Amino acid sequence: MAVILDTNAFFAFADGDEKLLRAIENEAELALPVIVLGEYLYGIQQSRLRASYETWIKANLPFFDLLPIVRETAEHYAKLRHELKTAGNPIPSNDLWIAALARHHRMPLVTRDGHFQAIRGLHTLSW
Repeated sequence: MAVILDTNAFFAFADGDEKLLRAIENEAELALPVIVLGEYLYGIQQSRLRASYETWIKANLPFFDLLPIVRETAEHYAKLRHELKTAGNPIPSNDLWIAALARHHRMPLVTRDGHFQAIRGLHTLSW
């Protein structure tokens, strides 16, 4: 099976978090939303371990299926945003795009963010 990593899962993966690695060890494919890559690159800009993280991403990014935003993703985004706004349950914009990609690709999202639970039909995995 394939899963999509949220930003907190991707950072945990890069840090070698044993619990996360065990939780996803049987997954055949790890997908990475382009939004998560942007958040990761932004986050490491401020890190004292920046050089180490940059080396890691250069070596490991080819092992992830990078998911771009396309028209179908935008359609899922619009529906999700409307659903959440109507329910009075908005979530951060970047997370909304990540959820739209998960719905678009019909893949579970690996995350520790509880607000994804408000999204109907989105399967999440935690560690």
